[in-house]
Amino acid sequence: MELVFLAILFLLMIYALGSGFPVAFALPGSAIVTILLAGITGALFAGDSGAYFIQDGPIEWLTAGVTNFRGIYWEVERDTLIAIPLFIFMGIMLQRSKIAEDLLVTMAQLFGPIPGGLGISVVFVGGLLAATTGIVGATVVAMGLISLPAMLRNNYSKPLATGAICASGTLGQIIPPSIVLIILADQLASAADQAATMRKDLYKQATGSFSMPSEFNIISTSAGDMFLGAFLPGILLVGIYMAYILIAALIKPSIAPSVPYDGKLLERSFLFKVALALVPPLLLIFLVLGSIIAGIATVNQAGAIGAVGAMVMAGYKLREGTKTAFYPAILTILSLLFIWLISSNFNLNIKTINQTSDWYGLGLVTIAVVGLLFGIAWSGWRALATENTLREVMSETAKTTSLVFIILLGAAMLTSAFRGFGGEEVVKHFLSSLPGGFWAQFLVVMLVIFLLGFFLDFIEIAVVVVPIVAPILLADPSANVTAVWLGVMIGLNIQTSFLTPPFGFALFYLRGVASKAVKTLDMYKGVVPFIVLQLVGLTIVGFNPSLVNYLPTKTFLSSETAPPPKNPRLQLCLEDYLFDFYENNQTEFNNRIDQLKTSDLSALPVKKEQALQKNLQLATGVFAIVDEIKTAKAAMAAAAIAYAPVHGEVRMLERKIRQDEAEIKSISRAVRGIDDPVKKTEAKNLIGELEAQIAATKKLVPADWKQVNKDFMQITKQLNRARMQFRRQSDNAYSNLNDLRLTIESAEDLAALKTKLQGVRDNASNIGQDQILAEIKTIYSALNRVPDMGEAAKLLSIARKAIDNKSSDINKAMDAVDKTILTINSELGWRVAAKNGVLEKLSSLQSYTRNNLGLREQNRLTAEQVKFVTPCLASHRDLSLQF
Repeated sequence: MELVFLAILFLLMIYALGSGFPVAFALPGSAIVTILLAGITGALFAGDSGAYFIQDGPIEWLTAGVTNFRGIYWEVERDTLIAIPLFIFMGIMLQRSKIAEDLLVTMAQLFGPIPGGLGISVVFVGGLLAATTGIVGATVVAMGLISLPAMLRNNYSKPLATGAICASGTLGQIIPPSIVLIILADQLASAADQAATMRKDLYKQATGSFSMPSEFNIISTSAGDMFLGAFLPGILLVGIYMAYILIAALIKPSIAPSVPYDGKLLERSFLFKVALALVPPLLLIFLVLGSIIAGIATVNQAGAIGAVGAMVMAGYKLREGTKTAFYPAILTILSLLFIWLISSNFNLNIKTINQTSDWYGLGLVTIAVVGLLFGIAWSGWRALATENTLREVMSETAKTTSLVFIILLGAAMLTSAFRGFGGEEVVKHFLSSLPGGFWAQFLVVMLVIFLLGFFLDFIEIAVVVVPIVAPILLADPSANVTAVWLGVMIGLNIQTSFLTPPFGFALFYLRGVASKAVKTLDMYKGVVPFIVLQLVGLTIVGFNPSLVNYLPTKTFLSSETAPPPKNPRLQLCLEDYLFDFYENNQTEFNNRIDQLKTSDLSALPVKKEQALQKNLQLATGVFAIVDEIKTAKAAMAAAAIAYAPVHGEVRMLERKIRQDEAEIKSISRAVRGIDDPVKKTEAKNLIGELEAQIAATKKLVPADWKQVNKDFMQITKQLNRARMQFRRQSDNAYSNLNDLRLTIESAEDLAALKTKLQGVRDNASNIGQDQILAEIKTIYSALNRVPDMGEAAKLLSIARKAIDNKSSDINKAMDAVDKTILTINSELGWRVAAKNGVLEKLSSLQSYTRNNLGLREQNRLTAEQVKFVTPCLASHRDLSLQF
């Protein structure tokens, strides 16, 4: 019966949407009506209002929907959606201030003289507007009103002209900052958490282990990651569109003739016009996206930068032609430059200021901040005073933001109902039963999203479909895709559906502003090549995940909060880096070790010398472990040829068994409160059939599967054991070398402490006990920071305790101080000798091995290591054989 109510839920939703009922109310309304209907039906016919839910009852699932509502607004960690109104404000402000029109006209004049120039300018401007406004409807309408008449006047093919406008208008869906990407990031972050739980369960079922290795975790996403991930695919699409128009114009000049510019392209006035139209939007894009890429600002902060920047641009654009047009913008820019200059040369932290010059700097920067605020306020006042632009923009922002959020709320209730009727399990069982594994599931999901794009807006798709299918796709270890890659692929797919006739939204937008001379059929013909190009771009991104993952990964590795090299996610890529280094530098590495081995180590204590020789032996021993790992990897690859097909077949059979077992539990739960003997008999028979089916499925598992699996797991364990030994041996060898170096280098600090302590001892009779205690405490703290001085610190602690109690014993304290000085002298002797002898070669070896043998002991990766590791980490690694 759960499936019946699941069908009712979807039929109600489709009817409500098809009848023109507002989406914001169609989604939660369908959910609430279906939940109440299922509860009433269960109470009437089964005596239990929760009989037709997979668990619990209608009250619990309605409550779950309300909890989802609250999660959107009140979860502290879930602040991604704050950026939505900021970017909407930025886009509408730029659109209302006519900056888009200036761009279109100026770029058309700039590109016009080359074949297909007007079409190329449309795509170029579409990309820029996508990176500034991100509003598909506004972009298509603006280009339809400005560029389409100009293209038709210059004898452009109607299909090519309309296709270029529609396609470039939809770039706002994928080129950041995009509202689609923000919503997808929010949904995928939640989906990644669910997928992580699913993958851990899968690992437990496959291996019996409750603890899954950290390197097998799901890689989640954020709005910033989505922006970075979509950047290169967006540029790729722009390039493909431009190349198509240029090639089409060269092959058949009549469909896209060149348009000569009346004036001179290199005239100062024209170049100034181009710069004025092009530089401000590019600067705004640089500030918004650059601040995210550089890790300077979060997505929310970047949204605020974009909103303020758009208002400053509107401040001069709305007063264009007047003498004072640029005054607010100039004041704002100069204030920002002044703030940057002062902050680079003065300490502006009030808590730590200790110089008079820094107070002057603080005063100057305060003046600059006042200037910045005045420039922004001046621009805002202009936007408000000129045609009431600011008020209208804020009103439109509020309306659009409310639309987005109310749909999010409605979708939260719909998702709750969908799960209450077991829809999530139905989808999971359907996708997991498809032959072809992950890619078959992925293609089906993408096809469904593509078809839904004919009828639903991107918001409904993102908040209804993505939470259902994304956890299933992300949890699959065979593809092991990242959430950001999945999000960008879905975004590209949604963008494609905006173009597809007869329901593509971009076609409707253009149809509303195009002249009657342009037939709808011309539009349909025009978008077909761009749909093909879009699918080509989608395929390129699908087969080259690094296009999406590269920028987020590089930012992740090179930011101020970058993970240390010991992070589990980095280990396999760092292994490749180290193996490459050892293969190319084995001779030099061994020579460096031998230089220290054969040097004079007599200054070191016997135990230190023996420990050093042992560590050098460990260091040279890594090459044998490297060979062992390579051998184990080769053995695993050879075994996988025969093991992988059997493994895939068995895991599919096991999934089928688990599905049937879940069905038995569901039936047993459903008949628990039913007294009708006929229904109980039917349920019992159905359970018997399922049990027989489970027994038959188990017989399909190869008889030698357990042994085959055990043999392969043994090879895997050997590889993992060798890897752990490699990491542990490298870490220990380097750490001990570095500790010895630091110990020897501390001789100067130790000598200074000895002098201070000797002074306390010599003047003990002339100073009070309180002063002696204070001095000893200071020296004790400093001594604890000196490497390998634990014994001396322990003796000094005895002196401290002898004084710092009720029955103070100064003689006992001084005796302990004398012993401490003797211990320091003993340590100081060999450290000074070693500093003048072996330290130089030891420091040279430590410096050489810092980024290979001791790589995992560093705080962060170097630029060279980031460059090597990023492509490795940006690719998807098949983990299926570990599950």
